Amino acid sequence: MQRKEPSCAAAEADEPPERPRRSSHRHRSRTSVFPLSGFVICTLAIPSACAFIPLSPQLSSPRPSLHQLRARQGGATASGIGFGAETKVVKKKKPKSARSDSSKAVHGGFRFSGGLRPGKLSPRREVPREIPRPDYVGGLPPVKNILGWIPQKSPEEIEGMRRAGRIAREVLDIAGRAVQPGVTTDEIDALVHEAAIERNAYPSPLGYRGFPKSVCTSANEVICHGIPDSTVLCEGDIVNVDVTTYFEGFHGDCSETFLVGSPDGVDEEGRRLVKVTYDAWQEAIKLCKPGTPYKNIGKTIYEYVRSYGYDSTPGFCGHGIGRMFHDQPEIHHVPNSVRGEMRPGHTFTIEPMINEGSGEYITWPDQWTVTTKDGKRSAQFEHTILITDDGVGHELLTGKIESSPKYWWEGTGYDVEPVRT
Repeated sequence: MQRKEPSCAAAEADEPPERPRRSSHRHRSRTSVFPLSGFVICTLAIPSACAFIPLSPQLSSPRPSLHQLRARQGGATASGIGFGAETKVVKKKKPKSARSDSSKAVHGGFRFSGGLRPGKLSPRREVPREIPRPDYVGGLPPVKNILGWIPQKSPEEIEGMRRAGRIAREVLDIAGRAVQPGVTTDEIDALVHEAAIERNAYPSPLGYRGFPKSVCTSANEVICHGIPDSTVLCEGDIVNVDVTTYFEGFHGDCSETFLVGSPDGVDEEGRRLVKVTYDAWQEAIKLCKPGTPYKNIGKTIYEYVRSYGYDSTPGFCGHGIGRMFHDQPEIHHVPNSVRGEMRPGHTFTIEPMINEGSGEYITWPDQWTVTTKDGKRSAQFEHTILITDDGVGHELLTGKIESSPKYWWEGTGYDVEPVRT
C-alpha cells in the first residue's frame, strides 16, 4: 500500500503494477449440525474466511538483507530514522491528512475508502529447500476439515504446537521492534521472512492461496491481510503485524497492533482504539477453559467494544490451528450461534478486528487487502490458545516471553473510560 502524502512517502512510481488476484471464494463459512436418530450429521465446514482470509513475483527491486536491516537497528540512519534509534520526528496531524476528501477519489477504477493505496511489490522471497513446507505450498489448495469436528491434540502434538508458537512469538517481536517511521512494510516482510527461516520455520502466509508475502501488515484503515510493499510507515500511523510460522508440522499464529513512532505521536483516538481492542481481546481470553461455549467469545467482545463506541468486524473470524493453518472451530467476534464447547487439547486463535466506525468493509482489487468501508481505522490482536485441564483453563502458546517488548501503555497508567450514554 502506498499513501498519497508526499511529506511521508518515498518517491512514487507512476503506477504500481497490477497485483495478482487470489482465487475467489466466499468470505464466510457455515457449519450446520442436524440431530437424526441419535446420530449427528455435519455439513461441510470450510473456514475459508477465518483469520487469514486468505492472501507472486512482481517488479524487481533490491531485497534488503537481514544483515542490512539489523545494521539499521543499531542507530539512526542519515535521515535520523532507524529501527532502534531514539529520534525526534516531526509530528503531523494524522487523521485529517490521511483521510482527506481527495483520498477517496477513484483510483484505477476503484474507489478507496481511506488514504492508503497499493504500492510496489518486491520479488517473491525464496525459502531454502530443506525447510519443510505446509501442504498448500506449490499451488495445491489447503487441506480442509470437511467433517466439522474439533481435533483434540495429543501430548506430543501439544509440544509441537508450543515450539511453533514460540517461534511465531520470537518473529513477531523482531517485526514489532522494526516498526518505526520511515520503514516500509516490505522491509518488515524481509525481517519476518529471514527470522523464520533462521529458525528452520516456513512463513505460513507465503503461497497460501497465492498470497505473495511472508507476513500481513495492515495499517490504519486496513482491517486485515495487508500485503507488504513499498508503503512507508509514518509517525502517527497504527499497523497490525500478523505472523504465522510453520515448524515441524505445526502452525503458530499471533499478531499485534503497533503505534508508529512515539505514543504521543499517535492521536488520542488512535491510542484509545488500540487499547480497547487489546482489552476486549483479554476479556475473551479470560473465558477460555473447558466447558465454555465457543459462541460466548463473540458476544463478550462485541458487547465490550460497543460500550466504547466501536464495532467488531463480522465477516472474519479466528480459527482452529495445528497441523492445518485453518481448522475447526470458527471463532466469531460478534454474537453468533456457533455450536461446540472448549475441551482440553483444543487449539485455536482469538483475533478480534475492531473498528473506529462501522464494521462494514471493502476488499481491494488485489482480492486480499480488506479495509473499513468508511475509511476509519481498525486494530487487532491475536494469540494461539491451548485449552488445558490444569485448573488455569488455558495456555497462551504465543504469549510474550522474557525478551518481548512491553506494550506501550505498560507502566504509564494509561486507561480508557467507556462511553457515557
